[in-house]
Amino acid sequence: MTENRPDRVTTPQAWETLVTTARRTVADGLVVGTSGNVSVRVGDTVLVTPSGVPYDRLTPEDVTGVDLDGRQVLGTLVPTSELPLHLAVYRTTDARAVVHTHALHATAVSTLVTELPPVHYMAAALGGPVRVAPYAPYGTGELARVMLAALDGRSGCLLGNHGTITHGADLDEAYDRTAQLEWMCRLWLTASALPGRTPALLTEAQLADAARRLRGYGQR
Repeated sequence: MTENRPDRVTTPQAWETLVTTARRTVADGLVVGTSGNVSVRVGDTVLVTPSGVPYDRLTPEDVTGVDLDGRQVLGTLVPTSELPLHLAVYRTTDARAVVHTHALHATAVSTLVTELPPVHYMAAALGGPVRVAPYAPYGTGELARVMLAALDGRSGCLLGNHGTITHGADLDEAYDRTAQLEWMCRLWLTASALPGRTPALLTEAQLADAARRLRGYGQR
């Protein structure tokens, strides 16, 4: 429906959706307190959660926005310290929304491997096997750089000893990818925990087949 296209969404509508999504990350256990952050792009403005403000306290008057160079153009609250991550995604992809969390199982996996083993075909929904970006301090250009390398050809990755980041055409898609990534990490940790057994992994051909099938999934 054309009224839901990103270029038809008003700033108040986008901010309301952003706050709802941010609160959902807490309700679903993907972040603790204000440890994650969410953004959505409206034209050349990026609306983003502010730094250190509990999501249940955010109101329509707290709208926080920057341009693609990071200059604040809306609101007075300081944007999230992870703003460089969000802007790096918007500058290099056609993403309209970004979700960053400290999801427990995904963060645990990021300390164990350099790539999430392909234990489920939903990895194809993120573009293929999910990579782990090496650890870098939060809020830095270095973290944004290693994240972009891990995201190459993907719509989500793990951040070493840190958490997850996903992007999508809207906040629903970005959030769903975050939830799927956390679930796959939990699946791999659960399957790997059985002594003496090793999880069966999907091949590249099987993931490619899944990707083709997923392109036709859902409603037109």
